[in-house]
Amino acid sequence: MLPEIIQSALNEQIKVEAESSQIYLAMASWAEIKGFEGIATFMFKQSDEERAHMLKLLKYVNQRGGEAKISQLDEPKLDYTSFKTLFRQLYEHEVRVSECINILVDIALKEKDYATHNFLQWYVSEQIEEEATAKVILDKIDLIGDDKGGLYMFDNDMKNFSSTAHNIVQ
Repeated sequence: MLPEIIQSALNEQIKVEAESSQIYLAMASWAEIKGFEGIATFMFKQSDEERAHMLKLLKYVNQRGGEAKISQLDEPKLDYTSFKTLFRQLYEHEVRVSECINILVDIALKEKDYATHNFLQWYVSEQIEEEATAKVILDKIDLIGDDKGGLYMFDNDMKNFSSTAHNIVQ
């Protein structure tokens, strides 16, 4: 049986992961409307991946005798002034998710819930990958600058980058 403090913290993380999925989905929709097919493809896949992270947490809570809660989600508040701004927000969001995971790990250790601590190690590793992916993308965007040809190539590369990033995590 999960201690109440662990169940509550995991349920909060379920919401964080669901909101992450929604953020990527909102970004995907924007990119698709703007004609960024590669960026949209990447964002749609990331949205699916975040939903899978949420489901993994949900199943863990239920399997440990807890009760996973499905919370109301806030509408993503994003600045769509440029694709660079969008990816900067993505990176900042992933850093925030990493902070949330670290808090969860800390709670699990304080409660001496080593099963949950062990379970969360997958998320710790996952967040290292998520932050690194977002940082690599930001670095590429900085290299492009205002070059329209570079943006076209970047967008095209994002179609392949999404499958590469997904395979890194698997």
